[in-house]
Amino acid sequence: MATRTAPEGEIISISDGKLNVPDRPIIPFVEGDGIGPDIWRASVRVFDAAVAKAYGGRRKLIWHEVLAGEKAFTATGNWLPDETVADFQKYLVGIKGPLTTPVGGGIRSLNVALRQMLDLYVCLRPVRHFAGVPSPVKAPEKVDMVIFRENTEDIYTGIEYRAGTPEAAKLLEFLQQAFPKDAQKIRFGTAEKTDEFLRMIGSPAEGKVELGIGIKPVSRIGTERLVHAALQYAITFKRKSLTLVHKGNIQKFTEGAFRDWGYDYAERAFGDYVYTWSQWERTKAEHGEVAANAEQKAALASGKILVRDAIADITLQQILTRPEDFDVIATLNLNGDYLSDALAAQVGGIGIAPGGNINYVTGHAIFEATHGTAPKYANQDKVNPGSVILSGDMMLRYMGWTEAADLIILALNRTIAQKIVTYDLARMLEGAREVKSSAFADSLIANMDRAIGDEHRKGHELVNEVVSADLIKQVEITQYSRFSVGALMTRGVVSVPGDAPLADTIHLMRRRGITSVVVEPNAAGEWGIMTMRDVLEKVVRDDRQIAGLTVDEIATHPLLTITPEKTLAECAALMIERHIRRVVVTQQGQPMGIISETDIFRYMEERSYAQEQE
Repeated sequence: MATRTAPEGEIISISDGKLNVPDRPIIPFVEGDGIGPDIWRASVRVFDAAVAKAYGGRRKLIWHEVLAGEKAFTATGNWLPDETVADFQKYLVGIKGPLTTPVGGGIRSLNVALRQMLDLYVCLRPVRHFAGVPSPVKAPEKVDMVIFRENTEDIYTGIEYRAGTPEAAKLLEFLQQAFPKDAQKIRFGTAEKTDEFLRMIGSPAEGKVELGIGIKPVSRIGTERLVHAALQYAITFKRKSLTLVHKGNIQKFTEGAFRDWGYDYAERAFGDYVYTWSQWERTKAEHGEVAANAEQKAALASGKILVRDAIADITLQQILTRPEDFDVIATLNLNGDYLSDALAAQVGGIGIAPGGNINYVTGHAIFEATHGTAPKYANQDKVNPGSVILSGDMMLRYMGWTEAADLIILALNRTIAQKIVTYDLARMLEGAREVKSSAFADSLIANMDRAIGDEHRKGHELVNEVVSADLIKQVEITQYSRFSVGALMTRGVVSVPGDAPLADTIHLMRRRGITSVVVEPNAAGEWGIMTMRDVLEKVVRDDRQIAGLTVDEIATHPLLTITPEKTLAECAALMIERHIRRVVVTQQGQPMGIISETDIFRYMEERSYAQEQE
């Protein structure tokens, strides 16, 4: 049972830009208002089951309830108690259901308040279609986008003043005195303008101004940290493009500045990894359009990420007509709000749209349902818990618990394919079996068991399953030269303890599609590695029985490593000298990636092709 007293677990920490997640991490949660308790009860059972089944009891989420919204107000008289903010601050990673926005004065939005208090500057919204989910568009499977929405600036800062208040009058007076030409652009900024129009339509003059005023702050630093996170994500997960969505054709010094700062930072900080439309424009001006097109083609052929921009209203049209043209999107707060929900509608609605609010520098992250509280359905065990469940999937991936996250996605795919859905999808899906929130969770958990059973029955190979490609991991801040090991390595490694059963580890490798695992330190403190070749040479060739063998019995110790700063030439020399095909990349003694001869060979092929196009 969740409790608001200090739970018995361990605290997630961050060092050198990397999360340190213990086996029993304390996770603060807010169940939410309205339908929140219903969907939380369903979702938490799914999370717990996935973790238990993926790790055999070795890991467990330690839930810690914190208060916000109506439940907090009823208990404390405060919509967002200081203790709740302090716990999210302390434990780094949390999750929440939908919250009521208080009516009247005080906090304008609890969600926005939490984002601002913890400086959760990225609102991350991956949008993809699950096969079988009804959609209003013809080809929802073409939607595969990840939105990085700036979370702390724009008009969502809440700097606005109600019409008729002294604050609004004072700000209007300041504009009229300090910037009279700009103040003239306000259509009804004076009593004279107001009365002039009223007389035109035959109404009596009022002799007053009723005008609400808001401020839209957009900063260079706010832009740069958002673009950094978006581009690091694109590099890590091998996405093809980043689109800066803005309304800079009208708002030139806020939205337009976002576009310009975004291009400048991309070229300055990620020059080895990107090609921008800004570069294309400069080349066109100097050498002509043909040269600019050839330059872009060669850059993309060499593996560079295209950084481009699009006007917000045109983007809303093109995500419908040409969704395949969009990949990663970075945009300001209001545009991101519109885009996220519009895209969610294309793949089945916000009922299955997840969201995460992240500060990649401090490690703080709160994952959340993206829909409202729907109070008329409260306590009916009726509403789709998919948004919270998929937000939990994002949370687990952020923590590095991808095996549990994969199990959730496998179960969700199977359950939807069986047409077992809640009412929101059942009314649009022919032949569907409508179930309650709790029963939907039951089906997901049952399908986890079936997926695991099928894995064993079919030679440990999951058939006809699609695992989410939207892996959400901690962003690494360090950038490496394009000709270095760090630039080419596959980030992230799978590690197993040396006493892990060899049979189970082979199953894991097949499921994850990997050819090697790093072996955790032995009694001598040495890391090791076990590869598919080790299995062939030390088990199959010698006709040994796999039952009873552990990973350490065939692994290689100590681990041969290289640092990410080393050049490809140095890496190649090491591979040739030691007669090996892959090397684990370490930083401060900790494995962080792996590079193989295939990675280097592929890079040389792409490089030679790009040079031929120049």
